[in-house]
Amino acid sequence: MTTARWQSAPVLRWIALLLLCAAYLQGGFNKATDFASAIAEMNHFGLSPAAPMAVAVIVLELGAAALILTGFYRWVGALALAGFTLLATFVALRFWEMPQPERFMAANAFFEHLGLVGGFLLVAWHDLKDRTHG
Repeated sequence: MTTARWQSAPVLRWIALLLLCAAYLQGGFNKATDFASAIAEMNHFGLSPAAPMAVAVIVLELGAAALILTGFYRWVGALALAGFTLLATFVALRFWEMPQPERFMAANAFFEHLGLVGGFLLVAWHDLKDRTHG
């Protein structure tokens, strides 16, 4: 298989998108099936009102992932998860406020999440580019 053909394989592209969305699908499903824990998570991070915030997060995680995976307004889903991830990273991973050794692990997770944001921005960019050229 040539490089161009390999890169354009629809199954490979969909699997890559699924892997990028995996944490959001897992998080959304877990929150939806254990709503009490979802509310506890919102309370832990000081987000209120907790129940509506939990519902919003569930809808965002599952809805945006569905947009990305179906290709229906993929760029909207990608930008939504990029923005959500960036905000959630600053809420949940304030490594600069933590003592060692927690600071080290949180800093790693913080920058890994920035990588996810970059991945979603690339998905949005490619989808918008494909829409204008195809």
